[in-house]
Amino acid sequence: MVSPTLSLFVRARGPDEFWRKRKIFKLAAHYRGRRRNVYSIAIRNVHRALAYATKGRKLKKLDMVALWTTRLQAGCEQYGVTLETFRDALARSDIFLNRKVLSDLAIWEPRSFEALVKLSRERAAVECAPGLQEPSVMNQVYGLANLKIK
Repeated sequence: MVSPTLSLFVRARGPDEFWRKRKIFKLAAHYRGRRRNVYSIAIRNVHRALAYATKGRKLKKLDMVALWTTRLQAGCEQYGVTLETFRDALARSDIFLNRKVLSDLAIWEPRSFEALVKLSRERAAVECAPGLQEPSVMNQVYGLANLKIK
């Protein structure tokens, strides 16, 4: 009978090493060259990719917030209201919609967004809030009712 010594335990890592390496190789399967085949290179690249993916998720959220804010500013500018005045007047009117919903309304439901802007303008005018300008005649929402078709 062979008695297992400490040196044999260190050398024989068993099935745990196989599954640990397999997990890394599965994540590196789409890489090219030695980045896919050699464990020491693969683990370096997989760890780097996972770090970038973590940063990317946070950057995606920041990019979306910037996009929504830009869309809202454009929608408010179209009706002669600053974004701060618009958001503040909506909050004082107990209308709590987030940036995403408001920007979706500005893009896909222009009449609903126009109604919200009118409501916020009235609220801001009552409270003498700054940031109101006269809306341009050119910036109206046109539909079939506005078109004069003969």
